[in-house]
Amino acid sequence: MARVFMAEARVLAAWLHDLDPFVFQINGFGPRWYGVSYVLSALLGYWLFKGLAVRGYTDLKVERVADFITWIGLFGVLLGGRLGWLVFYGFREKHAQGDWWWWLRVWEGGMASHGGILGIVVVTYILSRRWRVSWTSIGDSLCVVAPLGLFIVRCANFVNGELYGHETNAAWAVKFPQEIMAVQPVAEKVYAAVEPHRDLLAKYPNDREDYAEQVITAARHEPRIAAAIEPVLTPRHPSQLYEALLEGALLFAMLWIARTRFRTPRGVITGLFFILYAVLRIIGEIFRVPDAAWHAGPFSAGQFLSLFMVGIGAAFLGWGVRARQYEQADKS
Repeated sequence: MARVFMAEARVLAAWLHDLDPFVFQINGFGPRWYGVSYVLSALLGYWLFKGLAVRGYTDLKVERVADFITWIGLFGVLLGGRLGWLVFYGFREKHAQGDWWWWLRVWEGGMASHGGILGIVVVTYILSRRWRVSWTSIGDSLCVVAPLGLFIVRCANFVNGELYGHETNAAWAVKFPQEIMAVQPVAEKVYAAVEPHRDLLAKYPNDREDYAEQVITAARHEPRIAAAIEPVLTPRHPSQLYEALLEGALLFAMLWIARTRFRTPRGVITGLFFILYAVLRIIGEIFRVPDAAWHAGPFSAGQFLSLFMVGIGAAFLGWGVRARQYEQADKS
């Protein structure tokens, strides 16, 4: 009986997510934290990569670092991430049927980290050939700094309330109003709960005439709306933060130590990145509601795609161990 009471108390104590995806708004327009996260990732990546270049951990000249990060950001992360989402997820979405222009609506979301990573690999290879530097040399240092970008973007996912986790009674559970956009039974209960407050909802129209979005926005600003929907929503794992810590902070710490504390052949850091990212992503996905309907046996889409990254990582790792090429900072 005491355990049941404690579990119910934890559920009631779950925080109602009310973070605004906009940094600020003027007449309904303004920068979003998700967009800002990519800018911050690029700036931080530039600063760290430049520091590694100065210390001799890459063949790339210091004066080329800014160009390198710009190319990686625009064509590796953004273009690769978008194309990856289209291939792995977008073409399988129901809303794609009968709408020929849906794939261009980038402002509605749709980025895949697996696509971004593969895009970075391709762009890095092209630039290494163009600038006549070692592909694995610039790739290793990029892999060291990339996890901090993943950390920042995952935090932005949390601010947006997207990619949330499975139901839980954990004391740190979060109730995400965004679940009404995906879980029909919950949406019906929420709409019934806010019906007496339609006068408040009318203050938050949107261009798409999306009722769910109207309710979510109103809940951030109107205590009565928040109080009405809070008991109906499901306490969930804040899986975005789990992934931020795993794929971001932890992965960065491991690769930074491997890069700066050990004499590591070229290609090994890249191999470690692919393998460790895949393992940590698979672990993180255990707590996360899959963002794609398709799966492969017991694996979600994200977990299944991560399995291939293990093979890619093993190839880089094997090449690096055999080639035994080192950066200037590693030579003794």
